Amino acid sequence: MQNITTGATEGIELTCGMSGSHEFIFTLVPIVYGCNFVIGIVGNSMVVAVIYCYMKLKTVANVFVLNLAISDLTFLITLPMWATSTATGYHWPFGGFLCKASAGLVIFNLYTSIFFLTALSIDRYLAIVHPIRSRRLRTVSYARITCVGIWIFAFVLSVPTAITRDVHTITNYITNYTTVCGVLHPTIGNTAIWQKLLLAISLMKSLLGFLVPFVIIITCYCLIGRELVRARHIQKSSRSRGDEVLRMLAAAVLAFFLCWVPHQVFHLMQMLTQLSLEKDCAIIEIIDTAMPFTICIAYFNSCVNPIVYGFVGNNFRKNLLRLLRCSPNGARVSHPSISSKMSALSFRASEALSLTAKGKASSDAK
Repeated sequence: MQNITTGATEGIELTCGMSGSHEFIFTLVPIVYGCNFVIGIVGNSMVVAVIYCYMKLKTVANVFVLNLAISDLTFLITLPMWATSTATGYHWPFGGFLCKASAGLVIFNLYTSIFFLTALSIDRYLAIVHPIRSRRLRTVSYARITCVGIWIFAFVLSVPTAITRDVHTITNYITNYTTVCGVLHPTIGNTAIWQKLLLAISLMKSLLGFLVPFVIIITCYCLIGRELVRARHIQKSSRSRGDEVLRMLAAAVLAFFLCWVPHQVFHLMQMLTQLSLEKDCAIIEIIDTAMPFTICIAYFNSCVNPIVYGFVGNNFRKNLLRLLRCSPNGARVSHPSISSKMSALSFRASEALSLTAKGKASSDAK
């Protein structure tokens, strides 16, 4: 049975009915949202507290990690509303403003998170591969300016999503007059323009929100890995630290990939169905059923970030224990941060490379 959308989008028919409406989705997904909310709020709050109280904003890496945690926190506060909506069969009782704001914050967090991860990857690449030439650019001041630019750019990219979301009243055979938070449907006069706008938003989400940053991250980590392998062959003493950094970078890439690829794959399928002239209701049913679970996995990235970028570091764990014990920060003992450890490793590697080159040159001269 088809649905009739009334209210702000009166007269719009949904060709495939209430696709993706299953009881197990309304039960399981809110539980996952709740777990993501608790773990993410606790984890990211600890990251903010540890950096603010003990580690301070004295390194580029700390600046990016702090902004990444704040970005995740701004998104996590919307999860209770999405959990409530899903648990009640996608009913949205929070009004139009929160519908637009929540949808905008989801995309805003997508862009800020991936942009900050990309900035961290570029910073680590510069610190290890070009430690001397990048010292002028790798300063806290430049990092703060970069963060401001990321916040502004992500906000601009998320505005179209907020504009195209609103509250709808849907009539269907399951529940009469259900109020949902969804995408605005075009009217008869602006169908072509509206479809192009929705397609542009989808393309931006796939390209700027995943593909382009992922290529940059992979490229940076491959170059970092090659440099660390070279340093390990030249200077055996740097082997343990090099392996530790490589494990951390591999965990970051793996977490990013596993969390976002499923959602991006189904988002691409959804975009292709929008371009198709004939709607295949069987395919739409599969997409609408799988999409809530891929969103859960993508949202879990906000919980993984503190683990990957904070809890794997010995320095962070020590400061976290001090925070939990309420130790004063006045007696703070300086520990090398992530970025300073990598810089030290890269300096030793560069020094070893230069000494090897000099040794070869002197032997050739003789």
